[in-house]
Amino acid sequence: MKTIYNHILQATFKGEKLLAVLIDPDKMDLNAVAKFIEKVNASRATHIFVGGSVVAAQLTEALVIEIKKHTQLPLLLFPGDVGQITNQADALLFLSLISGRNPDYLIGKHVQAISKLKNSNLEIISTGYILIENGKQTAVQRVTNTTPLQNNNIQLIADTATAGELLGMKLIYLEAGSGALQPVSKKIIEKIKTNISIPLIVGGGIRNLKQLNQAYQAGADLVVIGTAFENDESFFEELQDC
Repeated sequence: MKTIYNHILQATFKGEKLLAVLIDPDKMDLNAVAKFIEKVNASRATHIFVGGSVVAAQLTEALVIEIKKHTQLPLLLFPGDVGQITNQADALLFLSLISGRNPDYLIGKHVQAISKLKNSNLEIISTGYILIENGKQTAVQRVTNTTPLQNNNIQLIADTATAGELLGMKLIYLEAGSGALQPVSKKIIEKIKTNISIPLIVGGGIRNLKQLNQAYQAGADLVVIGTAFENDESFFEELQDC
């Protein structure tokens, strides 16, 4: 049973807003996991994402195993490459970078992953991944060798999201990128939300409670926060009672 995706669907239908904490294996010391996850558990977080644009071999699996010792929250892989796939997680966002035109990240990496996924217990969730220009070059842009969609071309972003849904994607993920100078705008989120019927994920550049709430109000069903927690763990305290 596809329990994690069904939960996201049900929450979207009910208007319940979800929050994922993104943990990059290259930036998280295993010795710091217990303390960090304690704060995640005390916050309003509903999911944990694990992944990064560039991650050394074996780091992802070791981190996932350690995180699972300290939380019951669903753990989803957010992989930048095939080497980040581990059966120790609960689910995998099967990301297709539909904003770019590099065939490796549209379908190539996915084909390479099949040998790992054939006998896996992971819940695989096809996700249309759309990179939005944010004012600076991001790691995703460098690694994938793709150009983000311009944030003022809202119709193109909306058409790309709609195309993703029609291709059978189960989620659309709007990404400004790690450490983005500015998050995905309210206008973009609102436009995409009115053009698709599947759950909408928004991430990148969200650094405070105001920006988080703006994303929700604009129509994001699930917001992903990573860098903000890496730089200031006190952000967790803001999320305990909101």
